Amino acid sequence: MRTDTTDSRPTVLIWGALAVVYVVWGSTYLGIGVAIESIPPMLSGALRFITAAALLAGFLLIRSGPSAFKMSRRQFLGAAVVGVLLLTTGNGLLAVAEQYISTGLAALLVASVPLWLVVFRFAVRDRPKALTLAGVLVGLGGVAALSLTGADGGSGVGIVTVLLGSVSWAVGSFLSSRIQMPANALATSAVEMVVGGAGLLVLGTGVGERLDVSAVTTRSWVALAYLILVGSLIGFTAFSWLLGNAPISLVSTYAYVNPAVAVALGALLLDEPITTQVVVGGLVILAGVALVISTERKGPKRVLEDVDGGGDVGLGVGGGQEPQPARHHVDPTVERRGG
Repeated sequence: MRTDTTDSRPTVLIWGALAVVYVVWGSTYLGIGVAIESIPPMLSGALRFITAAALLAGFLLIRSGPSAFKMSRRQFLGAAVVGVLLLTTGNGLLAVAEQYISTGLAALLVASVPLWLVVFRFAVRDRPKALTLAGVLVGLGGVAALSLTGADGGSGVGIVTVLLGSVSWAVGSFLSSRIQMPANALATSAVEMVVGGAGLLVLGTGVGERLDVSAVTTRSWVALAYLILVGSLIGFTAFSWLLGNAPISLVSTYAYVNPAVAVALGALLLDEPITTQVVVGGLVILAGVALVISTERKGPKRVLEDVDGGGDVGLGVGGGQEPQPARHHVDPTVERRGG
């Protein structure tokens, strides 16, 4: 199978799907920010992911039957652990953080996920290239600049919280290619979302969150519906299709675009300030991420083996998005489309 080449499908479909991922996943930070205006952050995530999991599971059952969910106990536990790391603590802490910091600042700090992935690889003696380490130092310098100054976008509590969520997301991405996972990528995501959503429900209830339906605004309900239908299903479907039909080097560009989209939407729709600190710090982070991704994807073997959180660290970005399928766990129908 060729991972880094396109087939005969029209280029317009590839760019259309990429545009969906650019805009939709960049907008999820805004969606989370609006949803938590009147819905407790962890409970909003629980509603989002459990509902999305039910819709995705229903689609899979209709299309492929119960065989799509055939998995061993170890594979189920692997998906469950990753779901908790990505969604319960990763996405959950992001939602909590957005109570204190701007959506744009949150997106820029989440963009540091590929940098943490390289740090984890170094910790297990998988020594990255010198340019990769340089990119990590540059990117983390940008993270430090935004964190220490606050970037006029929120409190230190929010910044620490979103960074903890980013590290959790990175751990989940790192482990997902190193433990047994279900063979079907969509079934994997359904398990991750239902377990991650259940974890958010338990954690949110445990810390005292309560959903007062009468207090939820129409604006927040619309944002939640957008996150479920557009962010979780349409965006995820477009991303999954791209993995089978577009070059990995092209797909990974969403890592640079999503934070810019999030900052722009936050400024336009929530009147969030775009300060010099945000611009400079954000550009430094993205420069580091760009150096890491461009350096890592030059090794084709590593891209093929570790696309979901090892070698091609670009696909680990996405604290505001959905669990991302490992390329070597792609659904058989997607695999065939990939050539």
